[in-house]
This record gives sequence, C-alpha cells and structure tokens, in this order.
Amino acid sequence: MSLNPQQRAAVEYCDGPLLVLAGAGSGKTRVITEKIAHLIKRRQVPAAKIAAITFTNKAAREMRERVGKLVSGTAAEGLTVCTFHALGLKFLQIEHARAGLRRGFSILDADDTQGMIKELAPKAIKPDALFALQSLVSRAKNEGLTPEQAAAAATGAREREAAEIYAAYQRRLAAFNAVDFDDLIRLPLGVLEGDEEARAGWRERLRYLLVDEYQDTNSAQYRLVKALAGERGLFTAVGDDDQSIYAWRGANPENLAELARDYPKLRVVKLEQNYRCARRILRCANKVIAHNAHLFEKRLWSEQGEGPPVRVLECRDDEHEAECVAGAIAHLAEKHKAPWHEFAILYRGNHQSRALEKALRLARVPYHVTGGTAFLDRAEVKDLLAYLRLINNPDDDAAFLRVVNLPRRDIGATTLEKLGELAGVRHVSLLRAAQNDAVLGQLSGRAASSLVAFTGLIRDLAAKAERTPAADLVDELVTRIGYADHIAVQVKEPALRERRLENLKELGEWFRAMRKDGAAGDLAAQLALLSHGDRDDPGNAARLMTLHSAKGLEFRFVFLVGVDDTTLPHEGSIEEGRIEEERRLLYVGITRAKEQLSLSYAKRRKRFGEIIANQPSRFLAELPADDLHWSGRDAEQDAAHRQELASSHIARLASLFAD
Repeated sequence: MSLNPQQRAAVEYCDGPLLVLAGAGSGKTRVITEKIAHLIKRRQVPAAKIAAITFTNKAAREMRERVGKLVSGTAAEGLTVCTFHALGLKFLQIEHARAGLRRGFSILDADDTQGMIKELAPKAIKPDALFALQSLVSRAKNEGLTPEQAAAAATGAREREAAEIYAAYQRRLAAFNAVDFDDLIRLPLGVLEGDEEARAGWRERLRYLLVDEYQDTNSAQYRLVKALAGERGLFTAVGDDDQSIYAWRGANPENLAELARDYPKLRVVKLEQNYRCARRILRCANKVIAHNAHLFEKRLWSEQGEGPPVRVLECRDDEHEAECVAGAIAHLAEKHKAPWHEFAILYRGNHQSRALEKALRLARVPYHVTGGTAFLDRAEVKDLLAYLRLINNPDDDAAFLRVVNLPRRDIGATTLEKLGELAGVRHVSLLRAAQNDAVLGQLSGRAASSLVAFTGLIRDLAAKAERTPAADLVDELVTRIGYADHIAVQVKEPALRERRLENLKELGEWFRAMRKDGAAGDLAAQLALLSHGDRDDPGNAARLMTLHSAKGLEFRFVFLVGVDDTTLPHEGSIEEGRIEEERRLLYVGITRAKEQLSLSYAKRRKRFGEIIANQPSRFLAELPADDLHWSGRDAEQDAAHRQELASSHIARLASLFAD
C-alpha cells in the first residue's frame, strides 16, 4: 500500500522541526519507519546518526524489524531505536564520569527504590504516605530537578519532607554507585544542559531524532529532546493529544504546545485517515472526543465499511455483565469462525477482571489477563534471581543491595552507606569491598561479622555453580539462607504463603526445563535467557486488559465494560475535575475496535461489600444516537438478537455432547 499524501509529506520533510499529529489507526509507525529509510537512502544520513525514541521495548522491537525490511544490508547498522530510558542508559555508559558515576554503575528497580526510601522515611509512616513521598521524589526527578532545586520549589510540609528524603536518597545512590530509572533521564539532561562540550558532541553524534508518542513525554524528556536537537530542530515528533492518558505518571500533553512556542518554524502535518475502524466506530470516537478542548483540531475519517451498530448493554450487576460479555464472545467466535485472539475485553481497573474470568471459564472461552504480576516480577522470584546474579557476577551491586540483608543479617543502612563509600574509594564493587579486611576494620564488629558470613556464603555457592545445575543451586540456596522461614515470618496468610513457596519450586522447574530444551548449561547463559525470554505470550486467547494497557493495540471485536459513572469516568477524576483525561481513555478504548464494539454497564455493583446503585456513564450521552443499539430499547432487534444467541447456544451444547 502506498503512502497517502499526508503520510508522504511527513516522511519527506526533513529540513526543520516537524510535528506529526497522528490520529488513532492512521499509520504513524509506518510513517516513522519510512522516514528512517528515507533519511538513510535519499538524504544520505548515516544510520548511526539517527535515533528513534519510543516508550516501550515492544514498540522499539517492532520499529527495528520494520526498518530492517526497508533498508537492506549494512545500511541500517548503528541505527538507534530504543526507549527514552535505554537512550539515557547508553548516554550514561559513555559519559559516566561527567555524570558523577564510576564505570559499571548499578540500576535499581522499583522495589529497590521503594525499599531504600522506606528506610529513609519516618519509621511509623503508613503505606499511603510512603507512596506519596516516593511519588513526590519521582515527580521532582521527572521535572529534571536536583535535590536542592526540589527543596527550593517546595511549597508545603509534605514537599519539604520529600525534598529532604530525595537529598538523602541521592547521597546513598552516590555511595552505592547506583542510579534509579528516573536518573536515566535526569542525569543525561543535567550533563547536556550544563556542559557545552558534551552537548555539541551529542548533537553531532545524533543528527536526526524521531520521537514516538510525543504526547506522553514528561518535562525532563521534553528538555532532553530539546537539548539534543538544539536550535536547528532536526526532529520529527509524532503524537496525538487525544490519546494522552498518562498524566498520573507525569506525562504532559502541553508539551505539544511548548513545541510550537520553542520552535516558531515548526511544521505540522495531520494524519486523519484511519485505516483500522469501521465508520460507525469512528463516528463514535470523533463525537465523544469533540467534547475536549484541542490545541490542534483534527477529525478522523475512514474508507472502511459502516459496520454494525455499536451495542450498549444495560446489565443487572457486574456478574450479569460478565455473563453477557462471555456469551457474546462465544457466539461471535462461532458465528464468524474467529480465533479467540481477535477478541478483547477492556476495563478501567484490574479489579474488574475477576467476574469476567469466572464467566469466561464457564463459557469455555480461553483468556489471557494482561497486567497481572509476571512470574519473574514476583518478589520472592526476584530475590532468588538476585542471589544467582551475584553468585554469577560479584560486581553486580544492585543484586548485592537487594539480598545482603535478606533474610535479615543485622547489616543496616548506615553500614551499607559506609561500605559504598569505601568501595568507591577503592574502585571496587560492594561484594569485593566486603571481602577486604581493611574495609571490614572500619565497620562495627557485628556488621563486619555478618558481612564475612554473607560473602562466605556467596563464595561457596559460586564455587558450586561451576559444577552444579542452576535448578539444584536454587534448591540449595533456599535451604542455606532459610528462605522458607523468611516467607513464614513475612506472610501470615496461609494460602498466600503456600503460593510463594510454590513459586520458588517453579523457578527451579524453569531452569530444569531450559536444560531439557538444550539451552546453554552455564549459569550466566541461563540467567540471560531467563531475563530476556518472552514469557507472557497470550497465544490464541481472548485478551483482558486495562484501557491504559490497550493503547497501541487493535482487535476485531472489542467489549468495553464498566461504562458507568464512578468507573468510567473514575470517581476520583470526577471529584478532582479530570474528566478530559477520562474521556481520552474512552476514546482510546473505542478506537481499538476494528469491526465490532460493545459498551456495557451494570445498574448495581458490589463495592467494599456493599451493593451500590450505578448510573450509566455520562459519556454514553455524548455518542451519536443513530450509531448505537441499546439493549432493551428496540424490541424487534432485541428479539432477533436473542434468537441468534439461542441458536448459537444450542449449537455449542450439541458440539459439547458430540465431544
């Protein structure tokens, strides 16, 4: 399929700043990949001097694969296609000294960060208050603020407390030669804005930038793009203000307006032809989003067919809603001979999946829930993997910090901070510093003794790892550190405790399965395979996910559940006046559907043990009435639909008896 005129204009304009307003389903990924090919083949820009920045690793992989089909041979070598955070990591690996880091710095994950901030916070702090403090620290970093700048900008007691914790947290990170995820943007930004030589070098290194999902950038990410692009503004920003749904994590759709102010010569190209949705679905999307204020007006259109009316289901309660949706999916799959993966059920919050899962199981519809905690992200699994990482690599400081006091070994935060400082002076890792008698001599007797025992354990297990399969090493590790007893102390609820112990056994089984599959036998290779393997493949199953998770995806049949006031729009958003973002969430949900869309709500829902009366979402009144079919409002259509469902049900029963 050839490019349409607007897509071609976006691909071929390379002489100044360009904003591509790409509506849902308008082919934005194709525009970005075709533009990369155009820059390399027609404009003779070396691939190594082009960077395409995305928001997810999945999007980066897809983009890289598409470019590979457009640019042959070695021409694409050196091309950077990655997330903002991956670009920041690459920058810090090259410029670590300028950023105040030593080579081989560690990256803390969210759990490590939360644990460290919890240690620094007041001892009696409640979970909600701790989360608020952590969010304030993260927000300051996402605004590109240093601890000193955050303290100066603080306007209340909570923000001042967060600034103090931010300062202490950064001192500890420096002692450990570590960064967190937010630092992967903040530190490169600080270097680029404060060091003219580094700025000039990186502008030469990356001569052209392409930024996907631009409406989702936060303040620091926008400043990073600006610092790299400079006044010449050789970049293409692709975004859609109608799909800005991440304000809760710092995204700022106002960056689109900021772009126009910072670059007066900004050219704007609108991609308004939708290649995904039936026309009825698109009219619903256009009508609902028209109620939001817009910086740049656009209206999507499509050459697809009209499609069936959008069904609106009024249900008695959430269980009845789930049964209706499960029955409809079973019926449509039978009617259209459609594979299960062409169906999606979208909702506002993960808690809404429970009734749906039960109904789908009863209807014999295979399903996959996106957004649950992945196996490798479970705390107990991450603990054991951190031990294995440290056994495999004694210089892995992030792994050391996670497990050195797990289970508890009387090695406190003050000891670790001192150890980090001494390791920095000697330019060695934390584990190697803990094996140094001179270092141990500067610590308290109890802490030094605990560290000697810990380093001896790691040394012993490292020796065994050379001749012991990883699965057996996991079993021995669980026994040697008394991890089952640790779980028993931490988890009081018997069923949850049993699940966590089962997860430990399952990790060993994963390693055993890898050996059976002929994977490399050494621990390092198995850890790499375990970390990078795709273990969340839904296969041929109906997809259940939140509206946030659905962004960027498309399905033939979409069921959007819980379309009632206090659910969508969310109760908190109604109270805080954030209706526009909720409307954008609905817009994103509607535009995931290619052929058929159903919206449903329950007249009653159970919340916190109480039955609450519900009103249909105010957004339903904003949809075009002629494109909707409300169940219960058209007797003739309802009777025909019931007859069709009954026939389908009888056929399914017959097939079950035949089985």
